[in-house]
Parts: sequence; C-alpha cells; structure tokens
Amino acid sequence: MSQILLIDDDLGLAELLAQLLELEGFNLTLAHDGAAGLALALEQQFDLILLDVMLPKLNGFEVLKALRAKKQTPVLMLTARGDEIDRVVGLEIGADDYLPKPFNDRELVARIKAIIRRTGHQVDEQQPGILEFADIKLDPSRQEVVCQDQLLILTGTEFSLLYHMIQHSGEVLSKDNLSENVLGKKLMPFDRSLDMHLSNLRKKLPERTDGRPRVKTLRGKGYIWLT
Repeated sequence: MSQILLIDDDLGLAELLAQLLELEGFNLTLAHDGAAGLALALEQQFDLILLDVMLPKLNGFEVLKALRAKKQTPVLMLTARGDEIDRVVGLEIGADDYLPKPFNDRELVARIKAIIRRTGHQVDEQQPGILEFADIKLDPSRQEVVCQDQLLILTGTEFSLLYHMIQHSGEVLSKDNLSENVLGKKLMPFDRSLDMHLSNLRKKLPERTDGRPRVKTLRGKGYIWLT
C-alpha cells in the first residue's frame, strides 16, 4: 500500500481526501502546518507528498526547499487556481507536478498514480533495466544516475525524463510525447511543467567533454537528445 503524506491546513479538505484516498488503496498521513509536515517528511518514508502552498509556520515553498536539500520524495503541489507564479516557483525548487485548487477527485487520483508509477516508488515487474549511454548510466531499480563518475541527485520526474529521452536518442520528441509518456498527462495550453523539469535536468547534468549540448531544442517541434 502506497504511503502518502498530505500537508494542508484545510481540515475539511484533509478529511475528504483521507476518505477518498483510502478508498483508492492509499494510506494517508496528515499534517496541518509546514513545520510538522516537514518533520514527518524527513523522519518517515513516503511514496508521495501532497503539499499545499499556503501553510502556517512554514509555507509550501519553504517545506519543499528544505526537503529537497535532503530527500527526493515525489511532491505534488496544490496551488491556487490561476496562480502561475506559484506553479513556476514550485517546479523550479523541485516539485514533480502541481494541481490547482479546486480540483476534480478523479484527476487528483490519476495524477497521484502517474507520479508514483513514473518515479519508481511502486514495484513493477516490467521495470526497465540499467541503461548506459556515452558518459551516463541510469539504474531504474535504485533511481540512480551516474554521469562522468558523479552521482547525480535527480527527482523521480527528472530521472524518468532523462531515461525516456536517452531511450529515444536521436529522435525528435514533441512536447505532447514527453508530457504523455513522462508526466502521464496531456499537454495543456500554458502548462510549463515540462519546460521546467527539462531546465532543472539540464542544470544538473555535467557538460559533455566535447563541449556539445546534450539536448537540442527544435522550435515548434520539440526536443532531441543528441547522439
């Protein structure tokens, strides 16, 4: 049973989500302020954290930043509808996805399952094997990436994005393709989550020894992992 931590000060919403997620087979732990939520996130192992932005004691961004300094537990941020700045900041800090409030119950469950599936925090008999390409080695069973003998600290989403792009190196991958195959959702207008994940990934990858870029952006077409 997947373990989920919900950090939200809306007691009514928390109670409803607890009932919903338990019916879907998840075990939910609740925290109603940022400080308490961060303590639980650091002390215990969770498959996913649902993190509200507006929280007492520590806001969601402060919680996420402190968490990412020590752990890469997948995080789905709950943001105010239409607040684009919150979404961008959350993704920059290391959130795996975001969902604006109010949200549809079915969409929330679908996002949770997609994140847990792609970040490898669930046993999968068909889990892909170790992938090696040039100076990069990826181990899905451990969610580890080694590049130029350095162990890279990636979020689950960044790992999945890197794995998918290397699997299809030399191919032009559209944003629609990447959003559906990596993020597990259809690309929506003005959705910048894919761009932010790729930007974060590029920053974490060491430069190639030959000086060439690893990823090339093709305007209007998508991205290509260069061979």
